[in-house]
Amino acid sequence: MPRPVISNASTAWKGDLASGSGTTTVASGAFPAVDVSWRTRAEGEGGQTTPEELIAAAHASCYAMALSHELAGKGTPPTTVDTSASVTFVAGEGITGIALTVSATVPDISEEDFLAVAEAAKAGCPVSAALASVPITLEATLQG
Repeated sequence: MPRPVISNASTAWKGDLASGSGTTTVASGAFPAVDVSWRTRAEGEGGQTTPEELIAAAHASCYAMALSHELAGKGTPPTTVDTSASVTFVAGEGITGIALTVSATVPDISEEDFLAVAEAAKAGCPVSAALASVPITLEATLQG
């Protein structure tokens, strides 16, 4: 049985929601601490990150791994997989949708088969499963 892997992050927040701010740190040290604030989250002010941007990063990386795995399992491992995720947040409503976009170079696969595998990877991606309470769309393109 595989050993569970636990990923950790923390945020230190100062002040109230509207005027406060915080710093989010990942335990692995894979990237430096990032600043967060309600103003950035609700109004799109630049220079800081948001929980939704961190979710988008997690979703893009998870989906790229899931698609690579699904393609290899079908005997058509990809040469490249480029994935992006856009998470929409509306103040007062929450996260209202996620759009995944992927472009991949996969030798010896038809476009129809690629699209089917891309959809299967979306369903099999653990982050997609965790975020299933919001609509997730997928735009998949097979390169050359």
